Amino acid sequence: MRIDILTVQPELLESPLNYSIVKRAREKGLVEINLINLHDFANDKYKSVDDYAFGGGAGMVMMIEPVFKAIEKLKSERKYDEIIYTSPDGEKFTQQMANRLSLKGNLIILAGHYKGIDQRIREHLITLEISLGDYVLSGGELPAAAITDAIVRLLPGALGDEQSALSDSFQDDLLAPPVYTRPSEFKGWKVPDILLSGHAAGIDKWRHEQSEERTRRLRPDLLKEDS
Repeated sequence: MRIDILTVQPELLESPLNYSIVKRAREKGLVEINLINLHDFANDKYKSVDDYAFGGGAGMVMMIEPVFKAIEKLKSERKYDEIIYTSPDGEKFTQQMANRLSLKGNLIILAGHYKGIDQRIREHLITLEISLGDYVLSGGELPAAAITDAIVRLLPGALGDEQSALSDSFQDDLLAPPVYTRPSEFKGWKVPDILLSGHAAGIDKWRHEQSEERTRRLRPDLLKEDS
């Protein structure tokens, strides 16, 4: 897989994409991640990528030309499955979306900034708009990093245990069950007996019941009730 991230602040992405699972996936050759500085595609000597909005109003807007030139250069070199824009008014990012994107070959993620990008980019080049939630950040770099991390950890070979991702929260529209480790008793707080029993079927049943209970209590919106 290849992920190209277009950004006006690549420094914000260098650290989160060079540690832990994402770093190991890159070292194994499972994913190639490129940070592309939009300032390199600016037309003037000041490397400008933003300008005032037509019609007035507060804030600056990402200019059409640097973004267009960067995307067109990438598209001239390979075919992309999705060109993603991180935006507060995009489709809410979910585990199911991460699953779908992890099956793709090449992705572009455009990290939004300022008051947004020229609408013509959204209308003519972007194929998918993604939001992390109903709030606004200073820029799209952190969402781009979060989306990349969620996708990369699903790639075969990225995790030490191939089954680990299958038991993550939201994979089956349920929250993950509680987990425990040694010691089995601490300050009188005990691990549930079933987890110490060695009874695999019983443990699976307990975990599923716990997932359903936690989801019903904490995130009832995830449950698909029978009509």
